[in-house]
Amino acid sequence: MRVEGKIVLITGGARGIGRALAERFHEEGAAGIAVADLDGAEASRVAAGIEGLGFAADVSDEAGVRQAVARAEERFGPVDLMCSNAGVAFSDSPGWTAASQPDEKWELAWRVNVMAHVWAVRALLPGMLARGGGYFLHTVSAAGLLNQIGDAVYSTTKHAALGFAESLAITHGEQGIGVSVICPQAVQTRLYAGQEHDGPARAASADGVLEPADVADAVIAGLESESFLILPHPRVSDYIRRKAGDYERWLAGMRRFRRSLFPDDGLMNPEMEA
Repeated sequence: MRVEGKIVLITGGARGIGRALAERFHEEGAAGIAVADLDGAEASRVAAGIEGLGFAADVSDEAGVRQAVARAEERFGPVDLMCSNAGVAFSDSPGWTAASQPDEKWELAWRVNVMAHVWAVRALLPGMLARGGGYFLHTVSAAGLLNQIGDAVYSTTKHAALGFAESLAITHGEQGIGVSVICPQAVQTRLYAGQEHDGPARAASADGVLEPADVADAVIAGLESESFLILPHPRVSDYIRRKAGDYERWLAGMRRFRRSLFPDDGLMNPEMEA
């Protein structure tokens, strides 16, 4: 898929990867770009720089996703490329067990990291099928392929997001629907900057920290080749093979990696919250 001439909607588009995608899609000649974010003012600023449309949107409920789609299509026409990029992460603090976080955070992560993708597909897929094609780009993270040490909520919901994207590609790939998932490790975003000395961020940055523009470059290449997996950190493909090749060995290696990061039983800074 080439972005030139396409109508694009990006959630979580005010900063980081979302903003980089918006700016790069503009450079590639997108016909219209809608930037949705909880921070409507910043979304509008991003949109102003790319001749797009920016507005506030809360994708933690289906109505918010449908409203975002409606605003984008009212301004530009049918969406060709839906980028479900909004996401939340917390870490396992303060209890530092895999079940430390309260139900409220699990539920919010489920709604934003998984259901927002489902709701976007529910809103857009019928029209795409009727027109004979469309594309969904989901920001999943390498945590969805591997795991995020120190953040069970993020790891679990990102695995679920990957599973949904796979189902979407399997069910509708022969009906003109393209699907790609972006799976980077650490990226220099506001979320990472706030956690760079915390355990999960240190684990994710083991292979380096990319700039959002680097991720956008990888996305353009991945869309043009219509690759399901977009891996801005190439080593992730090696880790996937190791995991699939010997699960027990991979788990043991991840435990060793965790101990190397957190020699005092991995209890990360209890004052640090995502």
